Amino acid sequence: MTTDDTLRRQLLAAFRMPSVQTMVSRKSSITNAFVNAVIPVIPPTIEEIDEALRVLVMDPGDVRCAYCGDRATEWDHLRPLVLNRRPTGYISELANLVPACGKCNQSKGNKPWREWMLSAAPLSPTGRGVTDVALRIHRLEAYERWRNPICIDFATIIGTESWTAYWALCENVVAELAACQKVADGLRQQIVASQTAL
Repeated sequence: MTTDDTLRRQLLAAFRMPSVQTMVSRKSSITNAFVNAVIPVIPPTIEEIDEALRVLVMDPGDVRCAYCGDRATEWDHLRPLVLNRRPTGYISELANLVPACGKCNQSKGNKPWREWMLSAAPLSPTGRGVTDVALRIHRLEAYERWRNPICIDFATIIGTESWTAYWALCENVVAELAACQKVADGLRQQIVASQTAL
């Protein structure tokens, strides 16, 4: 291998073109917006926060990610709010929230927490080589036993017809985005062609 080949490989490895964002790739964002618009949010009391941190064996002055132990930056939904582009019934309330770091929250997504923690996913605790995963799982299991999370059957509460109509609106927005993307693709091709003609 020549020096030119080595340099070429290094340069190719050093650069990553940002992924092309499309309107259609925002389907999950649209779905999440429709879910978050209707799910209740129940803020905890100070006493409930104190109790939750005690169950997780955490110091309120040094709150750590329940999954990996890094400094917590947010609270993650232990059980996902959305699966298969529809609400699971779980809501934003303390029994369904645990302290998390951004890496874990983003990596976990809507996967079952235990399965994800034990997976070899690059940003999962196991994938990152966190040594006390078993202890963290034990604490999260205790947290699950501490309090039953609220789980709502939305269609029963508001009626199947209204619920179905609501999700038809979501599908209409996604279909409109797909139509807009086709127009945007054509515009991009024209723009690229104008630049290569120079």
